[in-house]
Amino acid sequence: SYKPVESLHIAEPQYLFICMMAAFHLDVYLYQVPPRAEEITIPADVTPERVPTHIVDYSGDMKKTKANVVCVVYDVTNEDTIDKVTTGTHRSVFDCINYCKKLSFLVRIPIILVGNKSDLRSGSSMETILPIMNQFSEIETCVECSAKNLKNISELFYYAQKAVLHPTAPLYDPEDKQLKPACVRALSRIFYISDKDNDRILSDAELNSFQKSCFGNPLAPQALEDVKTVVWKNTSDGVQDNGLTLNGFLFLNTLFIQRGRHETTWTILRKFGYDDNLEMTDDYLYPELRVPVGCTTELNHYGHQFLQRLFEKYDEDKDSALSQMELKNLFCVCPYMPWGPDVYMTVPTTDKGYISNHGYHCQWMLSAYLDIHRCLEHLGYLGYPILTEQESQTAAVTVTRAKELDLEKRQTQRTVFLCKVIGPRGTGKTVFLQSFVGRNVLTKGNPSSAFSPYVINLVQVGNQEIYLILNEVDVETEFLKASDASCDVACLMYDASDPHSFDYCASIYKQHYMDSNIPCVLVASKVDLPEVKQFHGMTPAEFCYKHRLPPPLPFSSLLLDSTSKNIYNRLACAAMYPYVLMILSSTSFWLRVALGSAVVAVLGFAVYRAVARLK
Repeated sequence: SYKPVESLHIAEPQYLFICMMAAFHLDVYLYQVPPRAEEITIPADVTPERVPTHIVDYSGDMKKTKANVVCVVYDVTNEDTIDKVTTGTHRSVFDCINYCKKLSFLVRIPIILVGNKSDLRSGSSMETILPIMNQFSEIETCVECSAKNLKNISELFYYAQKAVLHPTAPLYDPEDKQLKPACVRALSRIFYISDKDNDRILSDAELNSFQKSCFGNPLAPQALEDVKTVVWKNTSDGVQDNGLTLNGFLFLNTLFIQRGRHETTWTILRKFGYDDNLEMTDDYLYPELRVPVGCTTELNHYGHQFLQRLFEKYDEDKDSALSQMELKNLFCVCPYMPWGPDVYMTVPTTDKGYISNHGYHCQWMLSAYLDIHRCLEHLGYLGYPILTEQESQTAAVTVTRAKELDLEKRQTQRTVFLCKVIGPRGTGKTVFLQSFVGRNVLTKGNPSSAFSPYVINLVQVGNQEIYLILNEVDVETEFLKASDASCDVACLMYDASDPHSFDYCASIYKQHYMDSNIPCVLVASKVDLPEVKQFHGMTPAEFCYKHRLPPPLPFSSLLLDSTSKNIYNRLACAAMYPYVLMILSSTSFWLRVALGSAVVAVLGFAVYRAVARLK
């Protein structure tokens, strides 16, 4: 279970605490009180929270040890000691608060007021203490006890531990008697995640699933009815259609806190990844995932199953697409919108410009490929570990085998491949990318005109569908770095109507791809315009022949026939089977050599026969 600290330090700046320490630890009362008690450690196995607790008597010296919680002790029979809690030369609470702030860099450390010698007073001192508690938000609670007859000694240390492990301050404002905004946001996220059918109500089945996730066991039917009855009696809209609404869920947690059951709310919060400051923990959002060099990351079938359920939950009109509002609702449990306006230029969309079901999965695959840690973060916000009962989001991810090993084995199990589309400006790379996702850049109805350097779509390669990512690279030759060139297949694009365009591609090929294992495909764009002679030393066809590359493939956004569309399949095949392309390129070269030799031999034999006849 989650523990915010490995052990607790309880400090006390008053001598009366020595008797309490002896009473708790030894079950005895000290009639001869030493000036200072030695440090005592309560073992973890005797405390409910299983956390070792170190008890230190400060005796007025607040400069030696950092404390997790401070107990300020007063004598319930002596009004002067009560006054000294906040007034006089000592001013214990002020000293504790100021010192704790210095130690913890303004992080709040809880204070417990302890009224000792309750056996000598018939009434309670709480009436005098309440104004002090209201004055200082750092004071968690007040406990009256007796070190002599052991009354409330165990409770004192229980509340001290509880003040650290289950603090009130981040959750509840005692003056306003309501949950703090950060707590409301956290519990609202938990409610939306637990509402599996998105009807804004937690049904009995959803409540039991939530209860089992957080506490290990479902509620008995009668207990479930009792909970709803309490909420119904105290709120006007807490229960609807026999289910718990968000307001009812918030009220229930408010009730837990008001009744001193902070641990219940903290158990819920920590299960869903929150720390003591109601921030998501790094361990929850960024679980460790090792990705060796040369390997890639993909969402596996577990990840797609979870994401599909999420899609169906928020596709309220059941049109197999997410509108802007539906997408916003889906990510309402995230502190920010993970997908920007450029998503509408990155994946296939519907005629209305909505994210299709297919496009939705494409975007997630792109996210997992480009930035797996950000992808894991988003899955964490969406509640993947809780809803799937997995240890972490890494269960949704597959780390692929290194590319070098794929080349050696001449087979791959990857399903996502990257193609860099490289060419000079004005070549038509953006049009080429948008055509891949079935969209003309001038198409109306897109909710955004944002630019995206990436597009992703499914491509059929034989009997298998793979995700192909096209990445537009638009830089000058001298600025193309090796990292920019790295990919599964390079698409070198030149403008057939621009005489200077091909020279750029030839230079890129020689600089980055000629001696690499990365397959290259040349594409001649704008073939609907009159073709001009390229100023390079040889024609594109001659260049491809010399370097054993496939001949340039023609493309035009105005002529999206089967030939143009087939380019994407050729790119996908080259990415998936680079070793086949290398073999074919090599074979074609020697085949040409063999054919040339055969032609020469045949011509030579014919000449010999002709000469023989003349003789």
